[in-house]
Amino acid sequence: MLASKKPLKYGFLLLPNYSMLGFSSAIETLYMANWVSGKELYQFCTIGHESKEIASNTSVSTVTDYMTSNVPSDLDAIFVCGVSPITKNESPTLESWLVGQAKKGLGLGGICTGSHLLAKSGLLNGYRATIHWWSLAHLRDEFPETIVSNHLFEVDRDRFTCSGGTAAMDMMLFLIGKQHGMTLASSISEQFVCERIRSHEDPQRIPLQTRIGNGQPKLIDAVQLMEANIREPLSTDDLAYHVGVSRRHLERLFKQNLNIVPSRYYLEMRLQHAKQLLIQTDKSITEVGIECGFGSAPHFSTTYKGFFGITPRKERKHVTGEEPVTIQSDRKKRQLWRR
Repeated sequence: MLASKKPLKYGFLLLPNYSMLGFSSAIETLYMANWVSGKELYQFCTIGHESKEIASNTSVSTVTDYMTSNVPSDLDAIFVCGVSPITKNESPTLESWLVGQAKKGLGLGGICTGSHLLAKSGLLNGYRATIHWWSLAHLRDEFPETIVSNHLFEVDRDRFTCSGGTAAMDMMLFLIGKQHGMTLASSISEQFVCERIRSHEDPQRIPLQTRIGNGQPKLIDAVQLMEANIREPLSTDDLAYHVGVSRRHLERLFKQNLNIVPSRYYLEMRLQHAKQLLIQTDKSITEVGIECGFGSAPHFSTTYKGFFGITPRKERKHVTGEEPVTIQSDRKKRQLWRR
């Protein structure tokens, strides 16, 4: 993309409960491009669909500049600032509206889980795209025609998707670099006291190897084995055998580096995966339990409640907004009410 004398105009479609961090990271970067360059390189506006006032996931509300019914005709791209977490009640009229914008030749982007709505609208078929790591498996399963990566962001022709959070800043810096040069992008990064501009190929989650260093290859091998065997968990003895150490040595590695025993680490990994499936898929609770290595529904429910303080059934009801639930943490309980 070549620099243009005319400002590029971006619209940000805010879905209810959108990620405030992702949205702010994107627009602050565009604002800083104007400030550092001393030129109006970018203009941006906010868009609502069913209401002009949209509450974010932090309950901070934004009064949008436009509604989908009266957006400016000269926008260059629209970025969908997604719901966190994904909900299953996107409006068909909104999907149709997005399809219409694509037909007009506008670029389309997704921030955080905004990629989900684009994929649901068929607008990522045949495109590389990404989404927040929490929803990666769901996006792959539900939309096989989308080429899903676990990168921080993806720019594929006229589709721009990122994993959310500060990755929205990295994506915007990448676009600014292509449009106006990397010198400007680097200057913006310095203003944000950002150590470096991450590339689209950087992975989203911090790998265990990065957190603990390269000095514990056996521990890393053991965790990778756990990740590959969620449905049929391996015993601690089997894990130790496959990585070539004794059980006592493996337990010592986990305790010294992660402050947890292998069996507990494995269980928590399986339960976190189960929570993702409950929130993001329509699989039955029994199916979720089996997929996460629990032999029976009662065992799964009891174990899940012991860890999260809530049964799988109530977890799902809470996500769908059917009833208020009480979530128990280590020291306190907090009441979550449907909106």
